[in-house]
Amino acid sequence: MDQLSLFDSQNEHSLSPAMAPLADRMRPRTLEDYIGQKHLLGEGKLLRKMLEQDQIPSMIFWGPPGVGKTTLAKIIANRTKSEFLNFSAVTSGIKEIKDIMKQAEENRAYGRRTLCFVDEIHRFNKAQQDAFLPYVEKGSITLIGATTENPSFEINAALLSRCKVFVLKELTEEDLTEMLSRALTDKRGFGNTAVHMEQALLSTIATFANGDARTALNTLEMAVLNGEIGSDGSITVKKETLEQCLGKKTFLYDKKGEEHYNLISALHKSMRNSDPDAAVYWLARMLEAGEDPLFIARRLIRFASEDIGLADNQALQIAVSAYQACHFNGMPECNLNLAQAVIYLSLAPRSNAVYRAYEAAKADAVTRLSEPVPLVIRNAPTQLMDDLHYGEGYVYAHDTEEKIARMTCLPEGLKDRQYYQPGTQGTEGIFKERLEKIREFRFPADTSLSPGQ
Repeated sequence: MDQLSLFDSQNEHSLSPAMAPLADRMRPRTLEDYIGQKHLLGEGKLLRKMLEQDQIPSMIFWGPPGVGKTTLAKIIANRTKSEFLNFSAVTSGIKEIKDIMKQAEENRAYGRRTLCFVDEIHRFNKAQQDAFLPYVEKGSITLIGATTENPSFEINAALLSRCKVFVLKELTEEDLTEMLSRALTDKRGFGNTAVHMEQALLSTIATFANGDARTALNTLEMAVLNGEIGSDGSITVKKETLEQCLGKKTFLYDKKGEEHYNLISALHKSMRNSDPDAAVYWLARMLEAGEDPLFIARRLIRFASEDIGLADNQALQIAVSAYQACHFNGMPECNLNLAQAVIYLSLAPRSNAVYRAYEAAKADAVTRLSEPVPLVIRNAPTQLMDDLHYGEGYVYAHDTEEKIARMTCLPEGLKDRQYYQPGTQGTEGIFKERLEKIREFRFPADTSLSPGQ
């Protein structure tokens, strides 16, 4: 457990500030210095108004790593003149909680406020979380818990109901670039040294950091410390230096530019062409350049339905599982999860029948919006609807021997449409055979139906 009095603004860096990592030296101390989270801290936003009115409830900060959860808690403690008690759920237990609560009670007796910040609060078990409840209820402490996991699943309902949840978002590349520029000129950063570095390189670091301020500042520090020192004491950071620090080729890959879309297109079309070698190569190109693995995983989910569909019933499950694995593991551990999914999808049987079925149905849906729902399949919850023949003639399919009712479920004007035309690849061949029998049973006298018409 760390205890910090924020009444002394220099206390945080009183011991060898020059030796502290850049991310610690540049930690914002006021709201004016804080970067990001405008949806919470912008003028007129809820958390900003709470701070201005000095009415701070117990809170849960939910967001990814490196977005400023701890920093924001310290700023709140400073503004509210509260004693800041910081401990981690990873290393602290019931004893530490009781010690903190005893100290908070003493502070309260002397009219002092206590802000208790719990990092990774989701790691506490139920008993540990429950230990906070009486003190939160009495107002002995203002609890701020930080978590990267969904509070609805990881925090006890009793504690969660007494806390206001604020969702902190990933920092944008613009946020990170602003922060990096400030670090080069601020005396807490490299302001006492002339550092020459192109703006494009700062943007590259911001892209590489993927929303994480700590990663961005650590990368900048490494680049500056490995820069070329001139005769006048200035430091020049060149593209080659930064490339070595990043350990990967990020410079030809702009997540918002043409290359981004070229590579994801190459991956998709390689899988569509059943070429796992090419597909894995394009996957590696994107991941090693810093692409968000969740972006790739979302495209695999789309591919599973668009290009495989019912030809392989496992394809969509594999893709969704890969997305979940990326969420749980992150990079670099999830690279093999994605590679496994890419290879599987590349070798799976092919069918775009699901895609074609939806597109054909969509074309009718957007141009024939007034087609009425057939009376036979309408619900009749009131007597009036029953009198108007809603649901009249409806046959419960499970009551029939074939488990199929001879009813037309499409609107009258579209009754002859056949949107889904299965192929013969993989398991879709089985669906094709079954669908032909179903259509023959439902429309025994009608053999002239034309696809999509």
